[in-house]
Amino acid sequence: MVKVKKNSRHKGRFMRNRLADIILFHRKQSGLTQQELAELAGVGKNMVYELENGKQSVRLENLLKVLQVLNIELDFQSPLREAFLKEYSDADRQGLF
Repeated sequence: MVKVKKNSRHKGRFMRNRLADIILFHRKQSGLTQQELAELAGVGKNMVYELENGKQSVRLENLLKVLQVLNIELDFQSPLREAFLKEYSDADRQGLF
């Protein structure tokens, strides 16, 4: 669990959630508009807007498309990671872990 101090501010706004801030930062650093990112990822502009504004429920498939365009990798951690990889040996090759 990530704890954010109530006083934490970024450019005059409270930090909404870490993932939203990461997506917004990377999009702006890439020089892309929301529309351009949406087109490159094959999602709607509203999806990018919602991600950047901390929408709590989005399709994982759409999130992964946006992250891929921005060259952001997710790293799933689990105490059972090694056991999973042994049982499902193709998971690592498919980039799941």
